[in-house]
Amino acid sequence: MDSLAGRDRRRRAAALARDQDGIASRRQLRGWGLDRLDVRTEVRAGRWHQPSAHTVAFFTGALTERQRWWVALLESGCSDAALDGLTALQAAGLTGVEGALVISCCRGSQPRRVPEAEIRITRWRCRHDVVGAGIPRVRPSAASIHEALWAKTERQAALMLVAPVQQRLIPPDRLARELARIRRHPKRSWVGQVVNDIVDGAQALGELDFAGLCRRRGWPSPSRQVVRRGPRGRWYLDVSFDEYGVVVEIDGIQHGQGLGPVDDALRQNALAMAGDIVLRIPLLGLRVAADAFLDQVEAALIVRGWRRAA
Repeated sequence: MDSLAGRDRRRRAAALARDQDGIASRRQLRGWGLDRLDVRTEVRAGRWHQPSAHTVAFFTGALTERQRWWVALLESGCSDAALDGLTALQAAGLTGVEGALVISCCRGSQPRRVPEAEIRITRWRCRHDVVGAGIPRVRPSAASIHEALWAKTERQAALMLVAPVQQRLIPPDRLARELARIRRHPKRSWVGQVVNDIVDGAQALGELDFAGLCRRRGWPSPSRQVVRRGPRGRWYLDVSFDEYGVVVEIDGIQHGQGLGPVDDALRQNALAMAGDIVLRIPLLGLRVAADAFLDQVEAALIVRGWRRAA
């Protein structure tokens, strides 16, 4: 028969752990007056279970994703542990991106190893970076910059900067302010270029110097910001190889918003009917896959009769 003491124990534990989705550390349990014997009794009775060595779940069955986050944070043993990087962004509402569970602790911490998580010891965090309510997590703008700097590939880094902005979790200018706090990192310059692309695509296009890319490839010099007249007025083309009828349109990261795609489609269709080859390159594509896009431009030039000098 279930004892009064047992019912009281479970009631106290459930109330205390409610804000942690039913997960608590053994250290917390001791502070709440629940010792090892209490835990063992509940686990053996099939009312609680232990998802990891130092945590207890006040229920049985599979963990939700959020409960898995709590287990990882508490298992680390760091009082300042917080979700960071991609995981912090997911906790803030980011969808469509998968990756490892990421936790950060401040410099000087000595976290326990957590097999299910990547734990980063960072000097970048301050106490204002962690959201106060709910599960401890780094603010989206800081988490985005952190994940971009930690990413293994440029493609992954760019995604961690662009996706939160596209999903309206972060205003673009906040990324720039966040990056300014980080003075030194091997990837800082490259990440800064992508952040500039996000904040001001038109300005970043000038910085790319597409004509310079053409010279390095040995292509003819293109015209920039060419004016064409169409049925709806004047159109400005980003890059045009007039002699060969090849047009390159470079789309900023925010390019797909509003009626931009409608105007682009009308312009591209009109150019195609006039006989031009029109290639579209996302500005971000020139950061993470420049050679692949430039190979396509070169192939179009060759189709239209350009030949490399012998």
